[in-house]
Amino acid sequence: MDTKLVFYDIAMCPPDENNNSAVNPWKTRLALNFKPVPYTTNWVQLPDVSSVRTSLDIPACRKFADGTDFHTLPILVDPTTSRKLGDSFDIAVYMQKQYPAGNDLFPPQSLDYVFSPDTAILIPLSECDEGEYPQYARFNMNIDAAFTTHVALMVQGLLFDPATAEETKAEFVRRAGVSCWEDFAITNEQREKLLGSFRDMLGELAKLFGGNGPFLLGDRANYADLIVGGWLRMASKTLPGEEWELVRGWHGGVFGRLHDALEIYAVVQ
Repeated sequence: MDTKLVFYDIAMCPPDENNNSAVNPWKTRLALNFKPVPYTTNWVQLPDVSSVRTSLDIPACRKFADGTDFHTLPILVDPTTSRKLGDSFDIAVYMQKQYPAGNDLFPPQSLDYVFSPDTAILIPLSECDEGEYPQYARFNMNIDAAFTTHVALMVQGLLFDPATAEETKAEFVRRAGVSCWEDFAITNEQREKLLGSFRDMLGELAKLFGGNGPFLLGDRANYADLIVGGWLRMASKTLPGEEWELVRGWHGGVFGRLHDALEIYAVVQ
């Protein structure tokens, strides 16, 4: 029996490290490579995510405001222990406990970052519990809220497989609770304002990177860096090139350095 972990990721067009822009799967891929543990990738088209989770008997880990299930990836299956996990944070905690050798995902540190969105966020965010590593769980929730508030800058840059593009766009529309794909479009004026808000949000986050970097704890990465890194991977692949260069250079280039330093953990297996 193959003892490699099986990692389920969302397929874009084509499914590889150059096009993958799904944030939570990126958190898991970075973590898998950071530990490191051997794994294989199963690519899943977005419209098939619900059926894949159902077939693996993995319940949805989040719900929409109306109470319906929010089926998403990543999923991790460990054939050695028969464990199946369907949430990026739960996966990281599992890897830390089950595979303690290698890099430490959760070293003690202060993660005092709070983001309070001005508007309602339609997509369900990662939940924060007071179980394992509560500071990291709260940080994950706040980072997701901060970046999701600005995700309209990135949506139009998503790449789709032409064979399933319309079905995939329809799934995005359903999940966001809008009427059509065109509702994601923003005017130049709206974009400029949102970019300014994005810059300011990252400015507050940059204050945590007060050392010599490129990571929160200096020269050694941890899961908090990977949480931010997952969002930076999405931004790098979906923002217009000139805007991504702005993001890389803002606040003394802290996020450009973080993105580049995590490149060694962005390999697809």
